[in-house]
Amino acid sequence: MKAQVPVQVQVGFAPVCLHGLLDSPHIDLEAAAVTDGPRGWTFAQLRQAVSDLARRLRQLVLARGDRVAVLLPKSLEECAALFAPSRVDAVVVPLNPVLKAAQIRHVLADCEARVLVTRRDLLAQLDEVCQALPGLTVLCVDDPAEVQPHTDDLPPAVNIGADLAAILYTSGSTGLPKGVMLTHTNLLAGTRIVRSYLGITREDRILSVLPFSFDYGLNQLLTAVEQGAHVVLLSFQLGDQLVRHLAEHRITGLAGVPTIWAILTKAAPSLVRTPLPHLRYITNSGGAVPEATVRQLRELLSGTQIFLMYGLTEAFRSTFLPPSEVDRRPTSIGKAIPESEVFVLTAEGRRALPGEHGTLVHRGPTVSMGYWRRPEDTARVLRPNPLRPAVEGGETVCFSGDLAYTDEEGFIYFVGRQDAMIKSAGFRISPSEVEDALMRSGAFRQVAVIGLPDPWVGQRVVAVAVSSGQGPGVDAVLATAAQQLPSYMVPARIELVDNLPVTPNGKVDYKGLVAERCAPEAPKAS
Repeated sequence: MKAQVPVQVQVGFAPVCLHGLLDSPHIDLEAAAVTDGPRGWTFAQLRQAVSDLARRLRQLVLARGDRVAVLLPKSLEECAALFAPSRVDAVVVPLNPVLKAAQIRHVLADCEARVLVTRRDLLAQLDEVCQALPGLTVLCVDDPAEVQPHTDDLPPAVNIGADLAAILYTSGSTGLPKGVMLTHTNLLAGTRIVRSYLGITREDRILSVLPFSFDYGLNQLLTAVEQGAHVVLLSFQLGDQLVRHLAEHRITGLAGVPTIWAILTKAAPSLVRTPLPHLRYITNSGGAVPEATVRQLRELLSGTQIFLMYGLTEAFRSTFLPPSEVDRRPTSIGKAIPESEVFVLTAEGRRALPGEHGTLVHRGPTVSMGYWRRPEDTARVLRPNPLRPAVEGGETVCFSGDLAYTDEEGFIYFVGRQDAMIKSAGFRISPSEVEDALMRSGAFRQVAVIGLPDPWVGQRVVAVAVSSGQGPGVDAVLATAAQQLPSYMVPARIELVDNLPVTPNGKVDYKGLVAERCAPEAPKAS
């Protein structure tokens, strides 16, 4: 087994805003900061790129708090674009390039983005989006005509930790994605907390495969910058590509979602014959890893620490299971991250007893500000702490919407969602958003979208529909859906039925649809 890296205690470094991480005393300006294939930046070059982009944003006369959307592939330029808005007191809104034009338009309109930072090849696909948003200014990072010399100094930023730093869009239980508001304090606390229990130092080389629009993908970049570690960017399709990068770059840390671990254990034959002595740790978030996959990872990566983690965008990070507990409790999501408390609350508003199911509640410095301009949705998730009355100072805590229970030693176990959300490949998917896209085809009278267990992605998206007797066929509907929705939201199949089952209240029985398709087959008569 590899020796564990001791937790680093920081003294004297307390950035107030996101861009302050670039002034970390752990940074060696001449050291490699980010590598993207054959290209790479040192920390000095990353800082210069952030300053250059911040100047270009400043020239647009942004007001404090204006939203700057970033639509870029995983790249050196995207890393700079995530820090630059903070430098000019703006708010960054990262967008995943896999989103289709309709989803991008929704996000840009919803957050009232003032600027879209993108690239010319991506902009060519967004003509209608930009025309529909006349107040949007487009800034292309690869347009040399817009690059200005960096002669004048930028005025100091005036934001403080309590100000809004980022809006991360995530699917809700109904409708289109909602923007989760994260302050500078939220992001910096998540950075400080995660690198403390992972023991990240400037000696680490971290492979970044998760999108930066995903809260944990963003957190991975921030923890690396704070500690002066080296980030290697990778967009891969084959498992052996991932293994090759782990070996060639002597990667010490890898964060993933269940899909990535399924690929490594089931579709990366080179992993068995490729020594990875430098791989110190791997971490999982975005859904539970099947117990069998955990066992395979322990066998294939016997010298690597496995951190099983749980989090939700509304609270950034929540729990982790120490590597020493993985063999004993492979299905547990662990206990609260440092500086936080995570507990199970019953419907009556009391702490649940061991083994008793209830709602998982998070309190601590990473609890977000709620949803952008959605006070009613925010009020359902951020509520007064029932265990801390107003007479004792009161407190707002995050109700996750997840059912869980604890064992006698306080370790937490995830049971399921209280709503119909689907968790696939690390993405939260709103069934109603997929249903709306399918219903627009005119081919169905009713559609119900469900998530079924899948060893690769956690849950696969399946649609159960009642035909309208007209419109395109199922294959054509799926082809159209693939043009309108991100790939992870497109159903794996559409099942046609005569009627959808309903509950006594007349609502579609989603649980019944799932149970029917997960029930073991009855033995055939001989």
